Amino acid sequence: MRYSTAVFLLLTLFCSSMFGQEKSMGRQQLVIGKIIIDGNNVTRRSVILREIDIREGASISQDSVSYLTEQNKLRLFNMQLFNEVDQHIDQSGNEVTWYIHVKERWYFVPSATLQFADHNFNTWWVAQDHDLRRISVGVTLTDKNFRGNLETFAVTAQDGYTQKLGIAYTRPYVNNGQTRGLGFSLNYAQSRKANYTNSADKLVYTGIYGGPVMLRQLKGGISYIYRPAYASKHTFQLNYKDYGVADTVVKLNPGYFANNSTRARFFEFYYRFEYNGVDNWNYSLKGFKLVTQAVVREGVQGLNFQSYANVEAGIFNNIFPKWYTSVIFRGRLMYPMDQPYYFRGGLGSQTDYVRGYEYYVIDGYNYGVLRLDLKREIFNNTYSIPVKYFTAIPIRIYPKVFADAGYIRNPQPGNSTLANGLQCSVGVGVDIVTLYDIKFRIEFAYNHLGQNGLYLHFNSE
Repeated sequence: MRYSTAVFLLLTLFCSSMFGQEKSMGRQQLVIGKIIIDGNNVTRRSVILREIDIREGASISQDSVSYLTEQNKLRLFNMQLFNEVDQHIDQSGNEVTWYIHVKERWYFVPSATLQFADHNFNTWWVAQDHDLRRISVGVTLTDKNFRGNLETFAVTAQDGYTQKLGIAYTRPYVNNGQTRGLGFSLNYAQSRKANYTNSADKLVYTGIYGGPVMLRQLKGGISYIYRPAYASKHTFQLNYKDYGVADTVVKLNPGYFANNSTRARFFEFYYRFEYNGVDNWNYSLKGFKLVTQAVVREGVQGLNFQSYANVEAGIFNNIFPKWYTSVIFRGRLMYPMDQPYYFRGGLGSQTDYVRGYEYYVIDGYNYGVLRLDLKREIFNNTYSIPVKYFTAIPIRIYPKVFADAGYIRNPQPGNSTLANGLQCSVGVGVDIVTLYDIKFRIEFAYNHLGQNGLYLHFNSE
């Protein structure tokens, strides 16, 4: 009897507890009645709704409001359309009205560009003795939110070391589901000096300033964009490219293009996949990002067949308050490993390099680079100014320590001392991030050759 009574009491208490919990959980359920957006004078409401993680009529738990607010703020900032994003909710019973207030950026940006002929600022400043003739000055008229649809329309004109004309247009959404987009681009460029070979891991040039054109490039292509979800994006491009060089270049390097040709014409199929799981795409502190690219080229003249794949993967962690770590890997595989000089590239020719080796370009085919960072935020402030579209200037400062390692494979290294060997470095630096995601990196690095130096960069790692 006592046993039955005890069981009955336990069951009663359990059922009462469960009922109370369900009731409590029921009280925590909220329904989003309306989403009200203001401040979007240009940006269409549908474009904003595409990015955020809430929908009218959806049920959410009260405990998730804080998370969703922060998540949506990061997503809207990643659109690079707004200087400020504020959110709050009004609750009436179990129904809420979600308010989103944005301050739009200046979308039509007539920007002056300063481009160095060399692979980075440090090489231009030191190795080329900051020769002003090696600078290209251009003007790009860009509407980054054309017609409020997140479309990008840009026209570029450039003079100096490289003369350039270009036009590009991208519309990310052309269907009602906002998952498919289209774009096109057309560019022409020419320069009177050209890099024609690599000697001892340094680029060698020919031509004279103000002389005949050494290199010309004509590029045109169409693109198809597929973005099935917030974090993932696929881009497919079909390009036609026509490059030409002066006879002087081929005489100095018969393998500049294939078959001793002074011209390279080819079709190119390009695929890119992006996974955006970070807080900020342009300067990431938390999350995971992945970018993969695959390129297949079939030559008409001056190039036979070429294929290669690139990958960039980054893991970013907030380990303690204001302390951050990052692990970034970049690599490339190329097939076949027997390509004309112009189509090889290597470590240091673009953004893939080991810090501390800024003055080197290592010719080769397959490579990998690993970057490790530990940084701390010591300053994060926003200054208000009475200027439309520039109402606030944020400044964030992150001192850091870092270590890098890299390797590139070249079956025919020639007089290179760095190919087919490990490059590694350690260093300290500081990152400065400000308005419109403008970034400055000042770094002091020490490499395995025993060399050290202070380097300045205008991009993130």
